[in-house]
Amino acid sequence: MSVYLDHAATTPLRAESRAAYIDALDIVGNPASIHGVGQRAKQLLEESRETIARSLGCDSIEVILTSGGTEAINFALKGLFWSRNAEGARPIILAPGGEHHATIDTLEWLVAHDRADVRWLPLDEEGTLHADVLDAALVEAAGRCAVATVIYGNNEVGTVQPIDELSRVAARHGVPLHVDAVAAYGHVDIDVARLRAISGASGAAGLVALSVSAHKIGGPVGVGALYLSRGATVEPLLHGGGQQRNVRSGTQDVAGAIAFATAAELAASERADEAQRLTELRDVLIAGVRHAVPEVRVNGPRTHRLANNAHFSFPGCEGDSLLFLLDMAGVAVSTGSACQAGIPEPSHVLQAMGRDEREARGALRVSLGRTTTRADIDAFLAALPEAHRQAKKAGLSDREVTRR
Repeated sequence: MSVYLDHAATTPLRAESRAAYIDALDIVGNPASIHGVGQRAKQLLEESRETIARSLGCDSIEVILTSGGTEAINFALKGLFWSRNAEGARPIILAPGGEHHATIDTLEWLVAHDRADVRWLPLDEEGTLHADVLDAALVEAAGRCAVATVIYGNNEVGTVQPIDELSRVAARHGVPLHVDAVAAYGHVDIDVARLRAISGASGAAGLVALSVSAHKIGGPVGVGALYLSRGATVEPLLHGGGQQRNVRSGTQDVAGAIAFATAAELAASERADEAQRLTELRDVLIAGVRHAVPEVRVNGPRTHRLANNAHFSFPGCEGDSLLFLLDMAGVAVSTGSACQAGIPEPSHVLQAMGRDEREARGALRVSLGRTTTRADIDAFLAALPEAHRQAKKAGLSDREVTRR
């Protein structure tokens, strides 16, 4: 029986969400139709939107339903950039190093196609973007910044950013801030209204957009949402029927919204207790890894990190080697690297934190979820020593081989 410890990639669909989705598939009617059947579908859709909004601490009209976190991130960054830089006066986008590829690739596309001037901001050794770094970058931008973006909880190393401080800086400079909260959703108390209030955000400045995804909290794949402030102005990605405040046209997925809302309500009610439980399991895991492999390095902060995240660097090993060996032992984890054409790539997050390439290549992420038990942790710790022995023997893929 396999042990699943890759919940940061996706977590199992909740039984309640699955049941709600299956029942909702029998709902007939387009929520944009004005007849009774359509209006019933619309009622269920809007009730689901209200539930999702409560989980984010915002008004339901500020929830734009999407096909997932990637679309929500693309929508926010492209939409805000196109709107703010329509006359070419604000080409600058500010982003920390170590962001998710949904952000990195979107910004690189804007550079290639819309002449965006992306300025990557440095992280400290724990992966934190400090408010004074953002402030200095905005001063240097001198009113030419279209949008700033930051990941709430890093999907690799788990660092939780000081969103209130970053939003305060953005608001003071009159710049909109987008937050990628896909990894943080369900693990961090997200209350947009409170964050905007304490940071002085108003209108289109400060925290104005926040992206989430259903499958990270036990909802279905293919459903997500973007919090978009009433005061924010964006250029739509999709055009058509004018649904969702005329910024995301298209027939809305009623069944997906209902299943998402079911998961969101459950995740919100369980969050505090689950965060404590996962923190305790994570700490047992980290202590066990340190005991099994004394030279291991734990990445990310001791506090101010996602409760379900543990991230390690194993000197002299390829993260991919460890992943495959653990997988053969029946334990599913993740590396902190991306493989392109079978060539191991170093973790861009660790490199943004100042680590060298060799250390960044030995990364392994272990992420927990609501189905994780102490037995799962024990199984991982039992499999690790032999997997590490073999991975270290294999070494890094670019090592020189001596023929005898």
